[in-house]
Amino acid sequence: MIEMRHLTKTYDTFKALNDINLILEENKIYGLLGRNGAAKTTLLNLITNKIFPTTGEVLINKQNVYENDKALNEVFYIFEKNLYPEGQKVKDVFKWTKEFYQNFDTNYANSLANKFGLNTKKKMKELSTGYMSIFKDILALASNAKILLLDEPLLGLDANHRDLFYKELIANYIASPKTIIISTHLIDEVEDVIEEVILLKNGKLIVNQSVESFISSTYQVSGEESKVNEWLHDRKFVGLEKIGKYLSATVLENINDKNIKLIDELNLEVSKVELQKLFIHLTN
Repeated sequence: MIEMRHLTKTYDTFKALNDINLILEENKIYGLLGRNGAAKTTLLNLITNKIFPTTGEVLINKQNVYENDKALNEVFYIFEKNLYPEGQKVKDVFKWTKEFYQNFDTNYANSLANKFGLNTKKKMKELSTGYMSIFKDILALASNAKILLLDEPLLGLDANHRDLFYKELIANYIASPKTIIISTHLIDEVEDVIEEVILLKNGKLIVNQSVESFISSTYQVSGEESKVNEWLHDRKFVGLEKIGKYLSATVLENINDKNIKLIDELNLEVSKVELQKLFIHLTN
């Protein structure tokens, strides 16, 4: 379990992360979402003690992560930057990773490299952006860590490799349940993979709930502008889109039989809101 208590990170006068209180339960897959600059990477760096909070604390299994190797050894974190020596070969990094993560499965790593078409004899500087991501994804999956933090794990991957990654991630999770946090901009693709949504906006936590309940608590209504506006009166909504006399909006409430009856009377259409569309509306 990961717990964040009143977590704030300030740089000079800029408050990057603002009073985050969050509990991440074990053995769940979380989607950490937010626009560029929302402080997603800042949050991940605080969890792994790479930077220190201005106020507040992070606990892993009730232990503060500050200079706590025991707590941090439960975590494997991959991020966009490549911090591996450029002249080192993939197979050598596998070897050294085993020194730091005793549960690292070298055979599994090599089988994944074969599956993804990663040449383990290549040096770091010879890997493309996509294969560098694949390399880091393999390290994470083979680490057998109880917590995986994946910051943009699909950077540069083509459609086939992304599909293969999702399948392998789920297979790995089923075989050995763990806590996984995926920070990505490919929201439409991860919607079927993640169980919980963590949504940051301007350093603040605005959503923390299951994907199912998050999506089911909204709906899109569309139709003639005057009738849609009548429906929206005294309702909370986001994302107005107008084309001619046609108007659509995302309504932030559960729909019920009474609503459906009135919607039919107004000759309006109701549809489900996709996670990515809802993300766009809530962060604009």
